Amino acid sequence: MVISNNVLEFDTSLAAEGFSAIGSEPRLNVLIVLVKAGSEGLTVGEVRERIGMPPSTLAHHLRILESEELIRQEKRGRAVLNFAVITHIEALAAFLLKECCQDEVEIKMHRNRWR
Repeated sequence: MVISNNVLEFDTSLAAEGFSAIGSEPRLNVLIVLVKAGSEGLTVGEVRERIGMPPSTLAHHLRILESEELIRQEKRGRAVLNFAVITHIEALAAFLLKECCQDEVEIKMHRNRWR
């Protein structure tokens, strides 16, 4: 991972790890709930209430998301708040979209030659 112009950039391997972490429906649901919560974050109990996941299963998914830096956890008193790491999520989206339509003209020209 590289920081360029204050934007995270990934190589293919790191991007694949990030996408893999959100590659299951339950983890994607957890991440979406945390993105919606924004800077307020949610406790584990609040996440569980919103998605109806058993505590041990939720803990497993939170660990995976945290290990790939898609979420961060912060202890406040007796509660642990979970936050989506928006910059990391944006960097993954940017990685996927940075090549958008780059070959479109070339493909169109190639196809038109055969008509």
